[in-house]
Amino acid sequence: MIQTGDYNRLKVKKETDFGVYLDGGEQEILLPKRYVPKGTKPGDELEVFLYHDSENRLIATTDKPFGKVGDILMLKAVSTTEQGAFLDWGLMKDLFVPKSQQLSKMRKGQEYLVRIYLDNLTGRVAATEKIDPYLSNDPLTVQEKDEADMIVYRRTEIGYVVIINNVHTGLLHFPDVFRPLDIGDRFRGFIKAVKEGNKVDVVPGRSGYNRVEDETGKILRLLRENDGYLPYHDKSDPEEIYAFFGMSKKTFKMATGALYKQQKIDFTKTGIQLLDNA
Repeated sequence: MIQTGDYNRLKVKKETDFGVYLDGGEQEILLPKRYVPKGTKPGDELEVFLYHDSENRLIATTDKPFGKVGDILMLKAVSTTEQGAFLDWGLMKDLFVPKSQQLSKMRKGQEYLVRIYLDNLTGRVAATEKIDPYLSNDPLTVQEKDEADMIVYRRTEIGYVVIINNVHTGLLHFPDVFRPLDIGDRFRGFIKAVKEGNKVDVVPGRSGYNRVEDETGKILRLLRENDGYLPYHDKSDPEEIYAFFGMSKKTFKMATGALYKQQKIDFTKTGIQLLDNA
């Protein structure tokens, strides 16, 4: 069964002067000539993205849009009308946001956090700023220490609400933030805690020993690239550590402690020194 607004693997049924027709089950779907890979012939299978063109015909493309149905992402408005706005999503035909799906009047040139969805009435792909109805922590599909994809959703008095794997919400507390964040920023993180009522706390980076192992390798590489010495230690400012290493001070201390125990670095009064055997 074909899925509009998503990638489909379809078989080529026939060739024409203006492209090839793909087997869509109950219908044939045109892949215009400009998108047909060289050497394509009937019987071949192609991975294509399906959406409706400006004449409301279901059409295929081998171009890759910035997102598909179910994705949440930042997109730029390229034009507006009384009926809604159009966003650039990487395809020839822009993505429509009905006026009823806007939180405030969209303006050309501005970026907005939206969710791509399939309109039940028209069957066409559209976008909405009204993301909350698509988010739920009941039930949760993640647990403590799981890694996940995060999107910054909004700022609160104690941190940032983030969207987890496009379906859940969590809180990134200010003490765990080590770089400036904007709405729509994406990062890889992990579930720090699951509290009563399925409330989730998250932290950027990777969890547990895997995280430390990754960071120790990074510190060793940076030491080798800087003649075996770096002027950072347990008294260094957390922001300076994050700016240089891309990790929190807590992770830096854990990683350098592990390297010290492995006799790969030594601590000096002003920083860390790579040992000859490292």
